Amino acid sequence: MNLIERLPAQWRAELAPFLDGPATAALGEFVAAEYAAQTVYPPVEDLFAAYRLCLPEQTRVLILGQDPYHGPGQAHGLSFSVRDGIRVPPSLRNVFKELAEDVGVAPPTGGDLTGWARQGVLLLNAVLTVRAGKAASHAGKGWEAFTDATIRALNARDDRIVFLLWGGYARKKAELITNPVHAVLEAGHPSPLNRAGFLGSRPFSAANKALADAGRPVVDWDPRATV
Repeated sequence: MNLIERLPAQWRAELAPFLDGPATAALGEFVAAEYAAQTVYPPVEDLFAAYRLCLPEQTRVLILGQDPYHGPGQAHGLSFSVRDGIRVPPSLRNVFKELAEDVGVAPPTGGDLTGWARQGVLLLNAVLTVRAGKAASHAGKGWEAFTDATIRALNARDDRIVFLLWGGYARKKAELITNPVHAVLEAGHPSPLNRAGFLGSRPFSAANKALADAGRPVVDWDPRATV
């Protein structure tokens, strides 16, 4: 599987300086073998949904997750998001709770965040695939270098991007963001297992303030908004 060819042309150009060719080829071979022999999420057609819906020149905010949901029908290529009709996972319920408290958006009944992606919110997982029922089963196989390259490519852009890093794993990526034009907003993970550090962090209003301060359009954080 040639991963680079599956990306939109704009992302191919931006990632090229930051990717190791042989390592990316090896990752593609691993991913192809997993899809052939195992049940893997998300479906292969949704593998790069985040990149397809949010091109680099459109990106205003990045929300970084760890790896895809590993239950049937959940993962569709956007971090934290599930398709409508799928039960909203606990972490996303907390995201919606904070959304209501922060910017007054009533919690949606469904968990599809495609509306955010279409507004320039890159919903990126650090690892883009997972075996069914086995969380973190594709960690350490090469995806981390691929998605680190994505963060580095965005870091190299001149227009402000707000990086929302939730939880210890995501916060480690702050060291990749060295361009002072950008804004890094850190908080705890929204998982209910994390009893402090996310609820009350007000990330959505803070992200919009950082965008407005740089003269960039703000995000309508209602995922049901017509864009």
